[in-house]
Amino acid sequence: MKKLIIIPAYNEEKSLLQVIADIRENAPDYDYVVINDASTDQTKKVCEDNQIHFLDLASNLGIGGAVQTGYQYALYEGYDIAVQLDGDGQHMATSLREMERELKTEENGNGTADLVIGSRFIDKEGFQSTGLRRIGIGFLGWLIRCVTGNKVTDPSSGLRMGNNEVIKIFANAYPWDYPEPESLVTIAKRNLSIREVPVVMRERQGGKSSIGNPLKAVYYMIKVSCGILIEAAGRRNA
Repeated sequence: MKKLIIIPAYNEEKSLLQVIADIRENAPDYDYVVINDASTDQTKKVCEDNQIHFLDLASNLGIGGAVQTGYQYALYEGYDIAVQLDGDGQHMATSLREMERELKTEENGNGTADLVIGSRFIDKEGFQSTGLRRIGIGFLGWLIRCVTGNKVTDPSSGLRMGNNEVIKIFANAYPWDYPEPESLVTIAKRNLSIREVPVVMRERQGGKSSIGNPLKAVYYMIKVSCGILIEAAGRRNA
């Protein structure tokens, strides 16, 4: 199977080499592509100087636009599996083996899910985020369960693996702003299956969170909650 790791990157010059080294060492059977989302630091130069495969966006699209670009590339190049993995060093390539075992593909008769999420909150090992953020994540998980019936402990996780059906869906339509929780509703409402596996995450090794202060955190919760409800209502009416 053809397998691709999509790495959205905005100002990740400090962590990107570590991320690529981890992939090359622990997931050598995966291709990868960095989506440089018009970074204002040296992210592009780091890619060029170290022969890192990347796509360079002409303007900043945000996390959703960068990730969708990766899925469009995966669809165009005929990949069977696509993985989202953040460029800030939080995610470990060693997690991909267990995630792939759970993925439903033509070559994996034992797979149980179309989309597999790496959750830091199942075994509760490694970096667990702040208490306030965990409360918000718990609320979003509850909301997703209410509208889809799926229990998801880590709906904001940016570590996820999808099969060809998921690639097709996300290449065509993907939420642009804080997309992770809303995109789970997109998958669930299309009657595709979602499963979580426990993973260990690190603290971010570089870059800055898009939810950097209390005001942005409130905006995030309101916007994502509305997005989840609108997506759920749209799917029911489709």
